[in-house]
Amino acid sequence: MLHVLIVGCGNIAGGFDATRPAFQLPYTHAGAFSRDTRFELVACVEPDQDKRNEFMRFWNIGSGWADISQIPKAFQVDVISICSPTKYHVQHLRAAIAFQPKLIFCEKPLATSTAQAEQLVSQCQQLGILLAVNYTRAWDPAIVDLKWVIDKGTRGALRSVVGFYNKGILNNGSHLLDLLVFLIGKLQIISVGQPVFDFFEDDPSVSVLLQSIAGVNVHLVPGNAQDFAFFEIHFVFSQGVLVMEESGLSWRDRCLVESESFKGYQYLNAGEFKKGTYANSMLNALDNIFHAVQHDQPLNRNGNMALEVQRLCEQIRKLALKQ
Repeated sequence: MLHVLIVGCGNIAGGFDATRPAFQLPYTHAGAFSRDTRFELVACVEPDQDKRNEFMRFWNIGSGWADISQIPKAFQVDVISICSPTKYHVQHLRAAIAFQPKLIFCEKPLATSTAQAEQLVSQCQQLGILLAVNYTRAWDPAIVDLKWVIDKGTRGALRSVVGFYNKGILNNGSHLLDLLVFLIGKLQIISVGQPVFDFFEDDPSVSVLLQSIAGVNVHLVPGNAQDFAFFEIHFVFSQGVLVMEESGLSWRDRCLVESESFKGYQYLNAGEFKKGTYANSMLNALDNIFHAVQHDQPLNRNGNMALEVQRLCEQIRKLALKQ
């Protein structure tokens, strides 16, 4: 059994699952770890005492501290989950590395700057610590299936991709970019629009035009986080359009039909809605983590993969802020 420490006791650590029925698939670290008998939650770190005590009570955790620096140096743990806000990631990752666990499971992004992220990835590699980064859709079966569809051309040629997001190019836009790099390969920036500071002071949402090596055009379109949560992708194929909606919880498959009004023309129907498999992602991530630790299985998202996306986000942000 692998022993787990969680750093940060907010929504992604366990809060989202604390208010959901127990029979539903987990969206959080604690929710997933508590379901998988190969792991045991043994400790947590959270500066807010009331939040920490409630987290320990709800998830049946035996030890807790206000700060990671308070943990005894002799403390041993196999997996450390970093669920704290991004601005604390560097501090918490450095402290986690000092404990030399078998694996660190960190929320994205690794750091606010690429240079810091590169140092952290390098440290983990030098010490033989596995580093998994929670770009959650890397463990979504629907995304793996979609890559096969794109590669095999079973829906025809992929003409273009339009992704909608908000709450920062690094914070949320990186999810889009990570997913698209996995699906269609490396992306080149063609142009960027004006920055929209809809949530973070240093991480604007930006309109971006990109292109894959194969020539697939990609447009990232920002909304505003003050309005509503928004994460949606339209994949335009020669034989129809596939839309990921509700962050991957549902998909809409729009097929070609003959026009009844204009002879010889085809158009898209309203589409068939299908339930997505995104809710399986956290449990699949833990399965990947377990086999990476115990059987040297490759991680679906490791530090080097996260660095590629972070470099792209930083380049987009710099270009947008120069305008």
